[in-house]
Amino acid sequence: MALVTPTVSSALAATLAELKAAGELDLATFNKGESSSVDYSAPFALFSQWYAQAQTTETPWANAVNVATVGANGRPSSRAVLMQMFSVQNGFGFYTNYASRKGREMDENPFVAMTFYWPQLARQVRIEGRVAKASETDSDAYFARRPRGHQISAWSSLQSECLPSADVFTTRIREMEAQFPEGTPVPRPPHCGLYFVTPDAFEFWCEGGNRRHQRLTFSKSDGEALWTIGRLFP
Repeated sequence: MALVTPTVSSALAATLAELKAAGELDLATFNKGESSSVDYSAPFALFSQWYAQAQTTETPWANAVNVATVGANGRPSSRAVLMQMFSVQNGFGFYTNYASRKGREMDENPFVAMTFYWPQLARQVRIEGRVAKASETDSDAYFARRPRGHQISAWSSLQSECLPSADVFTTRIREMEAQFPEGTPVPRPPHCGLYFVTPDAFEFWCEGGNRRHQRLTFSKSDGEALWTIGRLFP
């Protein structure tokens, strides 16, 4: 993932310096500049740094993320999924069944919230933004890399629908194994694919003693190229 070196104003550098002093932020990620905002890659650069650290402490689930959706009825729902990829260009990607509850709710309301929580690091990252289906080409490429058992399960599961008994699912798996015998490629089911979340808000949270937590935010409006950086009370 190619990242542009971010810039930050001297006024905001003090905010970042406080985090660095607390051991929570590497200021080498930022360069002093004259802008009151930072460029598009800045929160991705910081996320990349934290995620790399989480991969050494939270394995194998550093990429576990809670995704919250809200349907047309206004009722929220959330669940943990696995982030499959992220980049400045595409945002944060995860895979699911289009007909699942979250798939239906994302069709009804294309805005989601995501939370990564890494307890060993005492950190979390909140992300909000617009979600959209990836291209069929991207979804096909990802599906082709999945283990065969996962591919068979994707064809077998009617995700989020009522399951009368475990035997029903087992039977469907055996049917799919017969349809796609060992040694033959398993195509992507038309009802499954990747989604990408394009963020418009980040919050980086670090645990502090006596509940004096550090909360660093990045936000921007649609169409803006620059992020505004800020702090929140714990």
